[in-house]
Amino acid sequence: MSMSSETAQTANTPDADSTQFQPRSATRIITGRRSIRRFLPDDVPAETLRAILTDAARAPSGTNTQPWKVWSVTGAARNRVSQAVCAAALAGERFEEYPYMPSPLPEPYLSRKRQVGYALYELYGIARDDYPARTQAMLRNFEFFGAPVGLFFTMDRDLLHGSWLDCGMFMQNVMLLARDHGLETCPQQAWCEFGNVVHEAVGIPQSEILICGMAMGFADPDAPENKLVSDRIDLDEFATFLAT
Repeated sequence: MSMSSETAQTANTPDADSTQFQPRSATRIITGRRSIRRFLPDDVPAETLRAILTDAARAPSGTNTQPWKVWSVTGAARNRVSQAVCAAALAGERFEEYPYMPSPLPEPYLSRKRQVGYALYELYGIARDDYPARTQAMLRNFEFFGAPVGLFFTMDRDLLHGSWLDCGMFMQNVMLLARDHGLETCPQQAWCEFGNVVHEAVGIPQSEILICGMAMGFADPDAPENKLVSDRIDLDEFATFLAT
């Protein structure tokens, strides 16, 4: 079993006299990142958000195409899209923007998905068969987990797989830069399950495909669900090193 981010950071932090690897700030930012599921209501300064997105745009993209687009919602706009999607979710009006995973999901991916789901419900204090409570927990996705800033990432619908890679690298930059500013995030593909509602509520043209949503704000340090640190498989399970 791989170490948690906190354990990994402690293990890699040497004494003052040690010559062992000393993590730089980027290492700590990356290994400490997690998906936050309860935020404080404190506003994020507009200039901070603009700085994060500006710097994130240094992400690489094929032939510098820079395909990413961002729709930021706060205040009334945030509440409007949240209410619209919550209503659609309760009514069962699901409309997937694109297929995210195969169905059925094969192993070992299914077990990993179930493991993190069960761990999260345990922190929420929700029994596996308590479906009303599970529904309420699901709806918190569409309240941005209380975060004051919601982000929607899109790109032109006619672009192909390479541009999806570019947008993913841009999103990762956003999440890491947010931490550098004392903020946290939660990437949320769940919004894409109600893509038509998001398009209408936010005003995103159909010529753009909704890739992902994201909650951003200040993490609630006392929320039990924010203690979740998902496991990572060992390096040798996913990496192959060839020398000849």
